[in-house]
Amino acid sequence: MSEVSVNRLVEFVKAHYGTNEFIPLHAPVFRGSEQTYVANTIASTFVSSVGEYVNRFEQDMATYTGAEAAVATVNGTAALHVGLRLAGVSQGDLVITQALTFVATCNAIHYCGAEPVFIDVDEFTLGLSPGAMESWLQEHASLDGSGACIERETGRKIAACMPMHTFGHPADLAGLVEVCERWSIPLVEDAAESLGSFYQGRHTGTFGTVAALSFNGNKIITTGGGGMILSGAETARRAKHLTTTAKKPHPYEYVHDEVGYNYRLPNINAALGVAQLEQLPDFLAEKRALADDYRQLFRGTEFQFVDEPDGCRSNFWLNAVLCPDEASRNHLLEMTNANNVMTRPVWQLMCDLPMYQHCTRGELNTSRSIAQRLVNLPSSVKPA
Repeated sequence: MSEVSVNRLVEFVKAHYGTNEFIPLHAPVFRGSEQTYVANTIASTFVSSVGEYVNRFEQDMATYTGAEAAVATVNGTAALHVGLRLAGVSQGDLVITQALTFVATCNAIHYCGAEPVFIDVDEFTLGLSPGAMESWLQEHASLDGSGACIERETGRKIAACMPMHTFGHPADLAGLVEVCERWSIPLVEDAAESLGSFYQGRHTGTFGTVAALSFNGNKIITTGGGGMILSGAETARRAKHLTTTAKKPHPYEYVHDEVGYNYRLPNINAALGVAQLEQLPDFLAEKRALADDYRQLFRGTEFQFVDEPDGCRSNFWLNAVLCPDEASRNHLLEMTNANNVMTRPVWQLMCDLPMYQHCTRGELNTSRSIAQRLVNLPSSVKPA
C-alpha cells in the first residue's frame, strides 16, 4: 500500500473519531440507560444469575432476532459449548467448521470431546463454503443404516456443522442448510459476531438447531462478558437447565440430575445488555454509515473493501479490506499502528494452531489467501 494511501486512511480514521490519540479497533460505547439499570440491580441485591434483567434481556433478544427463545450465558464460548451439546455432539464425534474463525469456535468443539473438520470458506462471505463442504462429504462421508453421517475412513460420526458469520457477514445459509439436510447433519450457527445481521430478511442464528451470540466487550453490544443461546422453546428449556448446574426446582433441597454447567449470565451483566440492546438500531445505522465511508475511500484502488454478501444486511461489526498481497497487508498494519490507528490481521488459521494441527481438513486455498491479505479497520461506534 502506498504511503499516500496509508496517509489517507490514517487521516480519515482520525477525522472520523475526532482525535489524534490512539484509536482502538472496536471499543464499547455507553450512552443510554446503562448506569441506571446497573444501579437498579445493585439496589435490588439481585446481582447474580437470578433477576428481572436476565429475563428481560432474554425476552428482548428473542423478540429482536425472531428466535423462539433465548437463554443468556456467561460468554459466547459457553453458549457454543452448550449449543453443540444440545445438537447431540459428544465424545469422539466430528464437527465440520471453518479454519478461518476465532479460536472459541474450535475450543467449544473440543470441550465436547469432539474434533473439528476444517472446510474452506467462500471469499464473498468469509464464511463456510457449502460447495467445499459438499465436495468433502462426497469424497469422505456416507450415511449409515440409521441415517447418520459417518466419515468412511474412521467410522466417526459427523455430528454437526458449525459455520461462523465472520465479522458479522452472514455465511451462505441457504446453501449450508441444503447440504446439512441432505447429509443429516445438525446446523449450529456461531453467530457470535452477527447480532443485527440478516440473511434474506431473517436474522442470523435462526436457521439451525441452535445458535450462539457473544456480548464480549468488543462486540456490537456488550454485557462486559456474556453470550446467548438462540433456539426453539423446548431446546431452550433444556439449555436453561444445563446452564443452571442442572438443578431441579425444589423448595429447599439441592437436587441436580446430571452434569451441568454454571453458565448463567449474572443479572448485573444483563442490565448492561438490556440498555445496550435498546441502542442497537442506532449502533447499526452508524456502523453502516462508517462502512459506506470506508467503501468510498477504497473505491478505485487496488484494495477490496469487504462488503455484505448479496441478499444480506450485515451489521458491519468489524470493517475489513483485502490487500493485493501479504507484503502490502504487512505494510498497512505496520504504518497504521505506528500512527496510533489500531488495525489487525485476521486470526491465524485454526489448522495451524498447535492443538488443532492434527485435525482433518479439506483444501483451504481461499482461507489461506484471505488470511494473508485481510486487515480489520477501526469500527467502533463514536462516543456521545
